[in-house]
Amino acid sequence: MEKDQSNEILKSAILMEKRGKAFYETVAAQTQHEEVKKIFSMMAEEEQGHIDFLSKQFSSYNREKKFVPLELTTEAGVADLILSPEVKQQISAAGYEAAAISAAIDMETKAIDVYSRRALEATDPNEKELYRWLADWEKGHHKILHELNEDLKQSIWFDNHFWPF
Repeated sequence: MEKDQSNEILKSAILMEKRGKAFYETVAAQTQHEEVKKIFSMMAEEEQGHIDFLSKQFSSYNREKKFVPLELTTEAGVADLILSPEVKQQISAAGYEAAAISAAIDMETKAIDVYSRRALEATDPNEKELYRWLADWEKGHHKILHELNEDLKQSIWFDNHFWPF
């Protein structure tokens, strides 16, 4: 049962990453702002890295019925970006990019949940490591999106004078 579940989780994870990549590419293509485009393009690239990584595990698992240790890198990526004032100014708090950020937060939350749960359930140490690593990576995406969203909310409050006093 463990092996069948592992196979299904890998397939679901690959699909989830492909959907994330498509979403980030769409936002990058539709935004008018270069800094925002850069963030979403980087996120799409990172999702492609996850797809490649998971696909290798999927192939190995289906050939040998085991997870193989892979070189897990933590290269600088979108989670390491500093949200500059320019990026924050380019995103309209009520605009397309803000809605995309909100949707992306939900996607990343789901990915973190799936990967974290599987890391707890897995019995293969390489599989546990794989899903812990992916959950941590997605937490980086979530963090930058959450910070950006919080800044946008503050901007809405300030611009619209929504102060309780």
